[in-house]
Amino acid sequence: MMPSLDTLFPVPLIHISETNSTNSYLQTLCSKQQEVAEFTTVVADFQTSGRGQRGNSWESEPGKNLLFSFVLFPEFLEARRQFLISQVVSLAIKEELDSYTDDISIKWPNDIYWKNKKICGMLIENDLMGRTIRQSISGIGINVNQEAFHSSAPNPVSLQQITGKQYEIFGILRNIMLRVQSYYELLRNDDTEFIANRYEKALFRKEGMHRYKDPDGEFFARIVCVEPEGRLILEDETLRKRGYMFKEVEYLLI
Repeated sequence: MMPSLDTLFPVPLIHISETNSTNSYLQTLCSKQQEVAEFTTVVADFQTSGRGQRGNSWESEPGKNLLFSFVLFPEFLEARRQFLISQVVSLAIKEELDSYTDDISIKWPNDIYWKNKKICGMLIENDLMGRTIRQSISGIGINVNQEAFHSSAPNPVSLQQITGKQYEIFGILRNIMLRVQSYYELLRNDDTEFIANRYEKALFRKEGMHRYKDPDGEFFARIVCVEPEGRLILEDETLRKRGYMFKEVEYLLI
């Protein structure tokens, strides 16, 4: 089936019935075409091999959930500040989901949680050019209308499970992309302090002591902050500060 292009959407939108991964589809598109417009979004009814962080897969029934990728060309942004893209995208999604239910938060670095369950995951792939970011593709999976999950993923949840309602997927996508555009404009104007403050306030487990695990074992700690390059700073029960980059520490949820 040929992809359809929606010209009425607020960003260039390519809708396809099936692909191995919307990130891969969009990367191929960008490499083949001279001019792909910023915010071009690819949305699929089904992904045969949706990718997550470190090769994790994403379970999704065809047509039930929101599976999409979009491209940015943030050449104004230094490579060392690429975590700001992750903050912008996760805030846009978190704040859209806030309009449907309570208890939505961002689990560092960019998973979106409802209480202790995962409603959204993303994979952001940045292509660097010297000291700046030539291209950034964000791939996102949001559980919207799925009623049951059958994979070994430990804690998935959908909007439908939370609220008992069905949702119009493209309406949610439209609102998310409008939010992404607004945050991206803040980023372009270097209003990074506002973005970082919003992100930190939205963090999962922002308050109190919680269980974590690193290569040395389990421990209790509280979140102190997230540094500009994305490093999570925890303070354990002995008041020792511990810093972690992505995948160096595990949240213990049970």
